[in-house]
Amino acid sequence: MPPRSAHEEYPTWVGFVFIFNLIVGTGALALPSAFSHAGWILGSLAIVVLAFMSYVTVTFVIETMACANAVHNWKRLQFIKRDRVIEYDEDSNVESLVDRPEASDSDNDAEHERLVDDQLTDASIEQTPLNIMYCRKTYYTLSSKIELGEMANMFFGRTQRFLFYFCLAVYLYGDLSIYSAAVAKSLRDVACAHNHRANATDDDDGTERCWQDGLLTRLDVYRLCLVAFVTVLGPFTFFNVQKTKYLQLLTVLFRWLAFSVMISIAIHRLLAPVDSTALPITPKRADIAGIPYLIGTCIYSFMCHHSLPSLLTPIANKGRLKALVSLDYVLIGGFYLALALTGIFAFADIKDLYTLNFVPSADQANGLLKAVEYFLALFPVFTLSASFPIVAITLRNNLQTLFLDAAQLEAYNFFLRRVFFPLLAILPPLVVCYFTESVSNLVGFTGCYAGTGIQYLIPVALVLSARRTCDNMIGRGIVNEFHSPFKGTVWPMLVIGWTIACLVLVTIDLVI
Repeated sequence: MPPRSAHEEYPTWVGFVFIFNLIVGTGALALPSAFSHAGWILGSLAIVVLAFMSYVTVTFVIETMACANAVHNWKRLQFIKRDRVIEYDEDSNVESLVDRPEASDSDNDAEHERLVDDQLTDASIEQTPLNIMYCRKTYYTLSSKIELGEMANMFFGRTQRFLFYFCLAVYLYGDLSIYSAAVAKSLRDVACAHNHRANATDDDDGTERCWQDGLLTRLDVYRLCLVAFVTVLGPFTFFNVQKTKYLQLLTVLFRWLAFSVMISIAIHRLLAPVDSTALPITPKRADIAGIPYLIGTCIYSFMCHHSLPSLLTPIANKGRLKALVSLDYVLIGGFYLALALTGIFAFADIKDLYTLNFVPSADQANGLLKAVEYFLALFPVFTLSASFPIVAITLRNNLQTLFLDAAQLEAYNFFLRRVFFPLLAILPPLVVCYFTESVSNLVGFTGCYAGTGIQYLIPVALVLSARRTCDNMIGRGIVNEFHSPFKGTVWPMLVIGWTIACLVLVTIDLVI
């Protein structure tokens, strides 16, 4: 885990954009529908509260990242100290501790530490290239990229590590299912756009024809698009590919353009209604029955915790990191409110995937507007197709970590490593989406059950364990400048209580 070189770093504003792009993803497309179920007053309050709880646990992850770096730096420092002790012994013709047959290993360790404290001075260490690590402020850094899985291995026991990888695998399965359903549904609605009733629901897809004189129903076309999508992109799971910086920047551009256009169209519909004779749309203000659905969707919509090490470590100036993340969350919260509020006041019926409200209409004569409608309808296809192989490969690797010994991975046979686990990653989402096309249900389930683990429980468990480890190893005299502003045990306990409340609400809603 070496520190990143200068050419791998990027300025603060790039990190700001990348965090925004990471959070504002597929969940945002399902947010207006969930928002409409809860009502605009209750929904607005829920978004603010859930954004705040997500921000709290993001600060926990950042603090744990710094603690993991501190542990890594401390261990390197101990290695340097021991190396200097050996050199000191040789130069001074002092009998080496390891040559004493009567000394046990524990005695050797204790004597080494005594020699370091009593005989080595700062001046004697200055010749080492890593003497910067003796500075009290350089223990807690974000210079090395330590992923969430590495932190779990560092701070968790065996059972906790298993639960971590299991929870992450369930979340990634949900991710792939949402991607598959969203892409297949978007392709289907574009293909069947000229023979689709505006008030049709998912329940009508089994009987409604895709084409007026055709034999295939909308459900048949959805399943064909689903199988085609997985067939085209699924084989990438058998290899290793990376999402390049340029592809990520292109995705950012597409995403910002699409969301800006959707908000603009909704505002235009409010200011200049399509049907001037129709009564204005009056969405409900509050409906407590819609809260469980909104909770799962919001948790999924504010998810970024699993990718924070990859995004924050390359930022060159980390002195303003807390302000950067805070500003990101404020803007994203405002952006989600703007997207949801304009949507529920502009459309009487909001689809579970918001882009489906902009499906090209047969009576659209303006060529530019028709092109915009096609762009919005196919927007999930563009962005999610680029992310699908990356998520599938990540899931494959996590499944291997969960069930195989990572240290002896090459010892397993070829079929198990290169065929079985890739298939295990892509086939279950295909089966799930074959029997359900409800993006809202997939988002709600993934966000609430797997999402609460990734966004709430794991950060709390990590930060509590990391604080305890660093206090015992490094001591409390050195302050972690990346510590969370939510100190003590009250805030972690509050997050756990909030998690239990969310799980109870959603579970009761599913049972009833």
